[in-house]
Amino acid sequence: MLDATPTVFVVDDDISVRRSLELLIDSAGWQPATFASAHEFLHHPRPVSPSCLVLDVSLPDLNGFELQKRVSPDRSDMPIIFLSGYGDVPMTVRAMKAGAVEFLTKPFKDDVLLDAIRGAIQRSLTARLEESETQELRSRFASLTPREREVMSLVVSGLLNKQVGGELGISEITVKAHRGQVMRKMKADSLPHLVRMDARLGAPVCTEPLTLTARPPSLFPTCHTSP
Repeated sequence: MLDATPTVFVVDDDISVRRSLELLIDSAGWQPATFASAHEFLHHPRPVSPSCLVLDVSLPDLNGFELQKRVSPDRSDMPIIFLSGYGDVPMTVRAMKAGAVEFLTKPFKDDVLLDAIRGAIQRSLTARLEESETQELRSRFASLTPREREVMSLVVSGLLNKQVGGELGISEITVKAHRGQVMRKMKADSLPHLVRMDARLGAPVCTEPLTLTARPPSLFPTCHTSP
C-alpha cells in the first residue's frame, strides 16, 4: 500500500516527548504511533504503509541500540531516526553503522526532525517499491517451465541460441521458441533487460562453458561449470 498515509512510530519513555512528537507528526500529515517501551513497539503489528521509527537511545527495557538490532534485519523498509539527550560521536557512529538514517541530540528544532522524517519516509517508499517490483519479477519467473528456466539461465550467461541448443541437446529453432516464451513471460523488451532482471532476482550468471546437471527443486536454476 504505497499510497497509504505514512506511519511515524515513536518509542520514548518520556510521556511529554511522546505527546509533543505526536502533535508534531500529526500536524505534518503523517500517522503517529507512540510507545513507552521497546516491548510495546515489538508487539505492535507490522505496518502496511510506508513508515519510519523515531527511537530514543535510553529506554527502560531494551535500549535503542538493542531494539535497532532486532528491527533492522527484517524491516529494512522502516528507517530509524535516533534521539538522545547525551549523544556523542562514538554513539552516533555506532547508530549510523547499524543503519540509522539520522541521530539527533535533544533538544532539537522541529523542522530538523521533520526533515529527517521526510527523508526516512522517502527511503521507506523506495524500499517498498523495490520489494514490490522484485516480488513481481519472482512471480513472472515462477511462471516459467523448467526448460524455459534452463534456457534463460544460459541466455543471460551470454551463450548464443546455437550454443544453448548444444548444451541442452535441442534444436536452435526450439531454443528460439523457448527464448521467445521467456521474453514474453518475463516481460523483457531486450536481452540486456532480461539480464538485469536475472541479476535482480539473484539468479547465478555463469561466464564459463556450462554443463547442466539435475537440479534440486528451487525457485532459481543453478549452473555448474565444466571440469
